[in-house]
Amino acid sequence: MTAARPVFGWLSVALFLIFGSGWMTHLDNHMFTLGLFVWLFVAIIWVAFGVVHEAETLADMLGEPLGTLVLTLSIVIIEVALISAVMLSSPGSSTLARDTMYAVLMIVLNGVVGVGLLMGGIRHYEQAFNLKGASAYLSVIVPLTIIALVLPDFTTSTSDGSLARPQAIMFSILTIGLYGVFIWLQTGRHRGYFVAPDAQPIDPREIEHQRPHKLDKKSLLWHFILLLINILPIVILSKSLAKILEYGIAVTGAPVALGGIIIAMLVFAPEGISALIAIRADRLTRAINLCLGAVASTLGLTIPAVLAIGLYTGHPVLLGLPSSGIVMAVATLVLSAMTFSNARTTMLEGAVHLSMFIVFLVLVFSP
Repeated sequence: MTAARPVFGWLSVALFLIFGSGWMTHLDNHMFTLGLFVWLFVAIIWVAFGVVHEAETLADMLGEPLGTLVLTLSIVIIEVALISAVMLSSPGSSTLARDTMYAVLMIVLNGVVGVGLLMGGIRHYEQAFNLKGASAYLSVIVPLTIIALVLPDFTTSTSDGSLARPQAIMFSILTIGLYGVFIWLQTGRHRGYFVAPDAQPIDPREIEHQRPHKLDKKSLLWHFILLLINILPIVILSKSLAKILEYGIAVTGAPVALGGIIIAMLVFAPEGISALIAIRADRLTRAINLCLGAVASTLGLTIPAVLAIGLYTGHPVLLGLPSSGIVMAVATLVLSAMTFSNARTTMLEGAVHLSMFIVFLVLVFSP
């Protein structure tokens, strides 16, 4: 099964490289187009599970939080590739990055967290996690969300929710810098914030040397190679999926934001499932690392990537959310801060987050 995933992915890549240009000329055949979409969707999500498998293996070898970091960065690379493919192939997709980042925010912080905490509360009554790590994540997520999705609506340099060139450059540098500082602290002196409370050593200086076992460098390198072998087919196939997705939304008259939601669900499905499995096993700290790490990585890496593409191609990138989106984003951030302000969670927090996720879905189709 493990070997079948990349084989299927690379076989799909070969077929689309050979016949893809011809297939794309027959998109007016809706059943044929639906078949291509299902094929690509299944291929990408199945190979994405391969990415998660290899990242999980690396996580066991590297320990927390490095293992979770490898997983979140791998998934975000796929997301950036999908968004970039759409932006480069379709100049009219100016809101895709915004819609995808907003969808990630809602799906992860409300959908996955809601289902997870509700499920964990039913199974374990209360669950404990490392409060310092969750607070550190939120201290990065809150300003990045405001800068990327809210502030562009209130600047006067532009009137359409985009950023002026100086703003785009400075905000990209600021975003990379802030995320870089966070990664440095997460993997360095404050590494203990991101492991389960009962797993922390007494002396913080021991954290630097904490490993699950002695590293096998050859095995580590091999699994990194396997990780790349699983990621690359997704990156290559994303361009074809982007064309089909754009055509399907235009033909069906579906909400434009649906494209971002599909990409977010496609990319983060394996990671979301990993988080739910961790919660079921009463490993809430790992699940929080996955969920909040996914949001922080998405904002920290997607913002500079899409702004750079916009500056390079001259295509407009609209980041500012509509009014309802701003309300939902701010409410989600406040709710998340309240949920993760106590070192234990119950069913109530899960039910509230899940309610917010349902409101988000309703607003997509009935704004």
